[in-house]
Amino acid sequence: MKIDVTVPTIGESITEVTMGSHLVENGAHVEEDDVICEIESEKATVEVTAEKSGIITFTAEEGDTVEIGAVIAQIETDGEAPVAAGREEKSSEEKNAAAPPPAEQEEGPKVSPVAANILRDAGIDPAAVKGTGVGGRVTKADALNARQGAAPAAPAPAEKKDISGEAPAPASVAFSRNEKRVRMTTLRKTIARRLLEAKHGTAMLTTFNEVDLSKVKEVRAAYKETFKEKHGVGLGFMSFFTKACTLALKEVPGVNAMIDGDHVIYHDYADIGIAVSTEKGLVVPVIRNAESLSLAQIEAEVLRLALRARDGKLTIDEMTGGTFTITNGGVFGSMMSTPIINAPQSAILGMHAINDRPVVVNGEIVIRPMMYLAMSYDHRIVDGKESVTFLKMVKELLEDPVRMLLDI
Repeated sequence: MKIDVTVPTIGESITEVTMGSHLVENGAHVEEDDVICEIESEKATVEVTAEKSGIITFTAEEGDTVEIGAVIAQIETDGEAPVAAGREEKSSEEKNAAAPPPAEQEEGPKVSPVAANILRDAGIDPAAVKGTGVGGRVTKADALNARQGAAPAAPAPAEKKDISGEAPAPASVAFSRNEKRVRMTTLRKTIARRLLEAKHGTAMLTTFNEVDLSKVKEVRAAYKETFKEKHGVGLGFMSFFTKACTLALKEVPGVNAMIDGDHVIYHDYADIGIAVSTEKGLVVPVIRNAESLSLAQIEAEVLRLALRARDGKLTIDEMTGGTFTITNGGVFGSMMSTPIINAPQSAILGMHAINDRPVVVNGEIVIRPMMYLAMSYDHRIVDGKESVTFLKMVKELLEDPVRMLLDI
């Protein structure tokens, strides 16, 4: 009997997706709950699993645009797993003679196909990985975690294909003038569309300041080990910046507002979006009610969302509804930038690299760890005075972090 594999419902506003990678070969035998392919929506990449065991036949090619509910594959449930190449079927007597007693049989770890590929490329034995899936199954997330903790493996010589189905262009040779045409993913097209909408649909300006992070670095150096032991997460810079922003948003509510037609919506809560760069593009998971969270709770949520973003596990709900966004180009070495507003929000804060620079303090030139801050804002709703006041308050809170802990 054949059963259809259809595109699952991903979100209310999403009507079509792009067919991503086939994670098993066409015509292969799959087991129930095996991950068989990926689909890419406007927000995230979603894995599709097999509902039943059998032989799979894909009806949608990688890169195809398909509607929600459309059939992308069929599974022949009466199909048997193929016999491995080079092996001949033995008679029942030969099988019985060769088969070891039941007590001697050993069953290998259950590994999903995509996890097996990751572990193979990393040179990791699946038996050494503890599975967290159903029945101890090794999932994609388990494989990625194992790869992260293992020594880097030598690059696999096998040729890989991108979503367009085309092999990457050969290594660049001087004056070769090679070109490669690659289909834009749904996520990349959505990012491009939203950035253009924000650029052309808002009266965007950017204001700048700089912050001395000496005190924050002192607090981290003094308490990071104790903090890690007590809370199980590291004490990073993002929690300080997030907490500073939530306090400043209380004082300057226009920065935490958004335009809806002829109305302005003001929020008495701070849902902070944290921009995360992944292999497939930029995503912005949201920390809900960040104003009510401690530094430890913020760090735990940042870590949880970052790992889900890296593994492509973020849900639509986790990436919608933010009231303010923070982006950190400093992790890539950026000294200064003008971040683009994450519409329909009215502002975004850009963090940058921390560098020791000479500054004047009390009439003397001293070396301090300095960071440039940039806040882009929609001038339709946020005035210059409000934007400068907000950014100045963030600076002052970071330069005297005890104020954040005491909320003064």
